[in-house]
Amino acid sequence: MRTVRDETRTNIVEVAARLLREQGVAAVTIRAVAQAAGLQPPALYRFFADKDALLDVVAEHVFSTYVAGKAVDETADPVADLRAGWDAHIAFGLANATLFGLLIDPRRTSGGAAAAGLAVLRARVHRVAATGRLRVTERRAVEVIHAAGTGAVLTLLAVPPDDRETGLADTMYQAVLHAILTDAPAPDAVVPGLAKLTTAERALLDEWLGRAG
Repeated sequence: MRTVRDETRTNIVEVAARLLREQGVAAVTIRAVAQAAGLQPPALYRFFADKDALLDVVAEHVFSTYVAGKAVDETADPVADLRAGWDAHIAFGLANATLFGLLIDPRRTSGGAAAAGLAVLRARVHRVAATGRLRVTERRAVEVIHAAGTGAVLTLLAVPPDDRETGLADTMYQAVLHAILTDAPAPDAVVPGLAKLTTAERALLDEWLGRAG
């Protein structure tokens, strides 16, 4: 059951998130947030030690909402879902420039929301791996996608919106796919339990698959 304290804290975080989104980090001061939330500045210190603590919670709040939406958006095509996740990541970063900067800050990347976001990416990569399409380890694929996605957003944010190269993120993604995916599933992924077959059985199955191709 939510208490008055819980509701007050939620209101503070939502107000701070709005200020962050509309006016940037500089606008998120204890005094400004308190005024916008209808409180006296000292009241905020009963919830947050300082501005940095408030910003940490705001980043977690906004990113958690985004991650929750990513977690349920799956189809029967793991590769298509991977692309959808990439597009959503780029769009989120460009729409939330200030927040994105907070999220990639090494001092804040250990938060629960950031960890949950990586967990979603790992799950999507694992689904692709199950089809036999990965040419690298799942860990390497996650790291490559994460690094490329972060780099693409930062590169685009460094340019005024009207001057951005709209195809850059897509070019980056195509490079990522080339680095981590094969054109066709590995034979081991075609039939569950293939690793248990004898050498002769595997050779026979490879011959059949070759004829079918």
